Amino acid sequence: MRKILAVLVLLATALSILGCDGDAAEDRKEQAKYRRITADEAQVLMQREQDYLILDVRSPEEYAAGHIPHAINIPMEQFGEDPPKELPDRNQMIFVYCVKGIRSMNIANRLAHMGYKNIVEIGGIQDWHGEIEK
Repeated sequence: MRKILAVLVLLATALSILGCDGDAAEDRKEQAKYRRITADEAQVLMQREQDYLILDVRSPEEYAAGHIPHAINIPMEQFGEDPPKELPDRNQMIFVYCVKGIRSMNIANRLAHMGYKNIVEIGGIQDWHGEIEK
C-alpha cells in the first residue's frame, strides 16, 4: 500500500511540474516580440533609417489635431483579425504611437502576432519633441 501511495505522489508531482512548464511555454508563445523605445530614441533612429512607416493609432480627431509628419492614421478601433491593407510589408520597420503609449502597445502586440517582424513602439505623442504636423 505504501508503494502505491508513493508512486501516486511521485506521479502527481511529475504531472504538476510538467503542467507548469507547459503553461510557461504557452506564456512565452503569447508574448509577441516588438521593441519599445522612447520618442527621443525614435527620432534618432528615424534619422538613421530610410525605409520605415509611422503609424498613429489615435482617433481621426486626435490625428487631425496634430501628428508626427508622414504618419498614417489607422485608429485602434479599426484593427481586426487581418493585417491592415495599409501595411503590406511585414518586414518594414513600423513605428507605432498614440497619446500616452497604451493603445500603441496594444497595437504593437497585435501586429507582432499578425507576423510583422520589425515593430517599434514609441509611446505617446505627448513625449514627442520633434515637429508636429497639422
